Amino acid sequence: MGVTVTNQKYCYLLRKLSDLNRVHGSEHDLITACRNGDPQAQLALYKQYYKAMYNSAFRILKDQGLAEDVMQESFLSAFTNLERFRGEVTFGAWLKRIVINTSIYQYRKKQKRNEVVFETPHLQEDVENPFLSEENEVAQKAKTVLKLMEELPQNYHIILNLHLVEGYDYEEICEITGMSYANCRTTISRAKTQLREKLKSLGSYA
Repeated sequence: MGVTVTNQKYCYLLRKLSDLNRVHGSEHDLITACRNGDPQAQLALYKQYYKAMYNSAFRILKDQGLAEDVMQESFLSAFTNLERFRGEVTFGAWLKRIVINTSIYQYRKKQKRNEVVFETPHLQEDVENPFLSEENEVAQKAKTVLKLMEELPQNYHIILNLHLVEGYDYEEICEITGMSYANCRTTISRAKTQLREKLKSLGSYA
């Protein structure tokens, strides 16, 4: 079966591959325990989110070692700055913003040093994702789109990842990247156009 996607299907298909695991037990209690320095509570939150946080970093950096470092650094930052967590969003959403910001910072540092990763690492999948086992065909289509996204220019790849995979809106992307709203919309539009062209080249775009 060919790959058939629309703008709305992008979000549905890609977010299915990056959904965070559901929190078991009371996240509020775990956060409270973490604020009191409980290492078991920290470990529980780490186990809950580390796979998804690693994947978010990896999709931006495309470097396994650097993504691991970013993931670990982000957890350390989160645990040492829990007083800034107001509970207005889930801990996972708050942590993901830290991971995204740190990933983009590291990407920009790598650019300045002219460190280019030439190989394209394989796509990392969340372990024990029931979506992948129950709806493998849809998951394969989403993986195809993700791989095509990796072939885009890096600025297009990053901004589409933020918008379609991580689910940030234009205002949030502007805040994360420092882009103007108009530039953000234009860049996303051009990135989607290039992605569609790649899909057409497969001979299965509708």
